[in-house]
Order: sequence, then structure tokens, then C-alpha cells
Amino acid sequence: MTGWPSPYLVPVASFLGTWIVLAVILRTFSDRILDHPNERSLHQQPVPRMGGVGVTAGIAVSVPFFSPAEWWPLWLGAAILVGISFLDDLVGLSIIGRLIMHFVAAGGLVAGLLGGQIGLGWAVVAIVATVWMTNLYNFMDGMDGFAGGMAVFGFGFLALASWFAENTSLTLVSLSIASSAGAFLFFNFPPARIFLGDAGSTAFGFLAGGLGLIGWRDGTWSLWIPALVFSPFIVDATVTLLKRALQGEPFWLAHRTHYYQRLVLSGWGHRKTVLAEYGLMVMCGVLALAYQVAANSMRLIILGLWALLMVSGVLGIHVAERMSTSLGAKG
Repeated sequence: MTGWPSPYLVPVASFLGTWIVLAVILRTFSDRILDHPNERSLHQQPVPRMGGVGVTAGIAVSVPFFSPAEWWPLWLGAAILVGISFLDDLVGLSIIGRLIMHFVAAGGLVAGLLGGQIGLGWAVVAIVATVWMTNLYNFMDGMDGFAGGMAVFGFGFLALASWFAENTSLTLVSLSIASSAGAFLFFNFPPARIFLGDAGSTAFGFLAGGLGLIGWRDGTWSLWIPALVFSPFIVDATVTLLKRALQGEPFWLAHRTHYYQRLVLSGWGHRKTVLAEYGLMVMCGVLALAYQVAANSMRLIILGLWALLMVSGVLGIHVAERMSTSLGAKG
């Protein structure tokens, strides 16, 4: 950190780096690599999907300054996924090819950071969980301001949790990622001027999984902490996938049955829905911090409150859908 008045200025550099790159992209490449509306989309007009370039550039500004050298498997894996995903944004790649690379990146991450510390069975679980986190973030990137907001709150709460545990490196890396996401959010909040694209969403998902494992390995937190922090995405994507699979639907195809999509389609619209989701993210983050500092006797109660929050959210969406249907019938 030599030459920096304060290490906390480096996340500011990440924010500015992302802001500048995105501003340049919108001025010079706004008609390139467009996300055209399809059966999954909630937007009506083509939107540039190069936001991941700006986000990853902002993160790269910070990495050399305070990321431990031993974390290289995290950054190598992220770089591989960003490259593959950006290529997919450009020309389109097969699902199988991309998935293989996701497993390669996750396998390298687990082997490089956890090798020798966990058995083969748990290593497989960690790899699959990392691949799922990478992909579910991509699945959930379907509404203006949503994925960027989850990154701001998710990595922001990871920064707080690691700060409480006095893990400076993890605090600053998480804060830097949240800062880059915050800069992106200025361009992505409804109505969005630019989308993340696969390069940005897979990077956020992979980094969330990777930092979660690093914090667990270092004793900074229980795996419940990152799981609770990112649970608005994890629960929605996982429950929706399982429901579609059990109903015999081709769950790998584009669709609009995620809970957040259903809320938008029930008449709430992008802005109201994303603000409600931000509220959910904050509550999940607060519960995660409470779990971090609570005595063991209180942790089960905190998990119970979290489960009640998730169930209440699902029921609330069902109510919104019924009200929308009822009003439509009356109209």
C-alpha cells in the first residue's frame, strides 16, 4: 500500500475507474453489443450490455494494491470467466462450453485456495456451489438496477462482516467490488442505460462464491454469512429452478418466472420492485451481521427470522399477483 495516504482510497479509485470506463463506453460504443428484448426480458428496447467491462476494470484497479498474493486462483478464475463471458456476449458460445469453463475456474479456485484443507467430497461440494453461484447471478440479472444493487449490498455487507472480524484484506477487496458496483448502478438504475452482460454477472457471482470460501477458510465467518447476504438471489434462483425441474419444464431456457420477474409483471414495474428488493437485501445483510456477532444460543433464532422473511416475501408476491389478476378481471 506504499504511496497511498489511506488504503480506503483504493476503493474510491475502483469507483472512479468503473465510472470513467462506462462513460466512455456509452459515448463511443453505445450501439455495440446490444441486449435485444426476448421472451425472458423485462425491457422493451435494445440496451448496451458492456457494463461488465467497466465493472471488471474498476475491480482490477484495486486488486494489485491489497489482495494477498495467495489469492491468485480467485483472480485467475475471474479473468477466465470474464474473457469467456465477453466472448459469449460478442459471438455467442454453447451452454456446455461455457459450463465446462465455469467448472475449470471453480476447480482451480478450490484447489488453489482450499487444497489439502478439505476432503474430496467437500471439495466437490465447494466447486458445485461456486459454479451455481456464478450461474445464478447470471440468471438473476434480468431487471434494471437489480444485479448491481445486489453487488453493492452483498459485497458491502461482506466488507462490514470482515471488518468486524479485523480481516483487512477481505474488507478492502469486498469494499472495492461494492464500489465498482455502485458506479455501475448510476448507469443501470431504472431506466437502465447499460446492462452488465454475462461478463459482469458471472464475475460478480464467481467473486461472491470465492470470497465466501476465503472468509470461511480464514475463520472470518461461517458459511452462513455469505449465504444470508446473497440469499435474495440464492433463494429466488434455486427455488425457481427446482420448481421448473419438478414440473418437467426446460429450466435451462429463458423464462420470466423468477419471483422478481413475477412481481414486475404483476404491475409493480422496475423501480418499485427493485426498491423493494433493496429493502430485502438490507434486511438479509443485517441478519447476517447479527448472526456474525450473536451467541450460539441466538443464531438459530436469527436463522428462523430469516426463513420467516423469505416465506413472507414469497407470499407477498403471490398476493400481488392475485390482486393484479383480480383488477384485470374487473377492468
